[in-house]
Amino acid sequence: MASHPYRDRDAMRRCVEAIARRVSQPWTLMEVCGGQTHAILRHGLDRLLAPAGIALIHGPGCPVCVTPTARIDQAIALARTPGVILCSFGDMLRVPGSGEDLSTARARGARVQVVYSPLDAVRLAQRQPQDQVVFFAVGFETTAPATALAVLQAQALGLANFSLLVAHVRVPPAVAALLATPNHRIQALLAAGHVCAVMGLAEYAPLVRRFRLPVVATGFEPVDILQGVLRAVDQLEGGQARLENAYARAVTDGGKGNAQRLLETVFEPATRPWRGLGEIPNGALSLRPAWQAFDAEARFPLDQMPESSHPDCQAAAVLTGRLTPTECPAFGRRCRPEHPLGAPMVSAEGACAAYFHYRAPMEEG
Repeated sequence: MASHPYRDRDAMRRCVEAIARRVSQPWTLMEVCGGQTHAILRHGLDRLLAPAGIALIHGPGCPVCVTPTARIDQAIALARTPGVILCSFGDMLRVPGSGEDLSTARARGARVQVVYSPLDAVRLAQRQPQDQVVFFAVGFETTAPATALAVLQAQALGLANFSLLVAHVRVPPAVAALLATPNHRIQALLAAGHVCAVMGLAEYAPLVRRFRLPVVATGFEPVDILQGVLRAVDQLEGGQARLENAYARAVTDGGKGNAQRLLETVFEPATRPWRGLGEIPNGALSLRPAWQAFDAEARFPLDQMPESSHPDCQAAAVLTGRLTPTECPAFGRRCRPEHPLGAPMVSAEGACAAYFHYRAPMEEG
């Protein structure tokens, strides 16, 4: 059977050799996608590139990981409210809030329903009009259009018992915040191909001009990632800073117009905290005023919870590329998938989970 063309070992080797021939000094690149982080660890791309002097550091490319504890606490509070069912994707259930997670709250009687799409929550609200159904809307620009579609569907059905707890966030403002941080290590960016597929490339052009560094839209297979690295290194070695598309089979300059129109109809940029990064101007999405009837924060008396994290958790440093997971003293000891101190160890796209799964963790001491 022919190998997958984007996982072909010979193609990977050729990319690595081309990068090594081009490199004349060490370079540090950040990938801004948890899926890319897992691919890098799974295929050992960081180790293949290390002899050439290329270091890959990991950014805040995991929407579950950057959802603040305060938002999770609000979700738990809603799930405990009589007459309310909180609907959530399964990967949110074990992400720690300030005290417990949604899974623990459900075991203690809170009404938490796992769904596979926002439309599942709409259908639940339609079937159970006696209950208030709240969808915990988490994700980047890739999942937000589906949430917007659910709102439009709920309006068309006249559902007065459906609402959203919105935790959608936007990637380019977070990248800008990272690049504006003094003493960051980032010399080039591998932009998340799935976000670029929806939103196009235009939002990254101002970052290239402002920060004078290469940005390359990159896919998720090992050859995709290595080709993105090669394009970034070509620019770095040539003293250039351009926006490039190394994922042309999925990404176009303009992105997906229908998805963008859905977003613009229902949501608008907002400023809310990211876990580990703090408040990022326009780094989140909120419902437009015309859709406030579907906002759980307006419908229910939710407290504004303080943000907190476990004192031993170094998630903020991991999410901003200042620390690799294995450099955290708690990694593999006090922090493990069965007992995570922070979101990056439990999320399917978390960097700590990737290191724990693909690199031998340290034994508990």
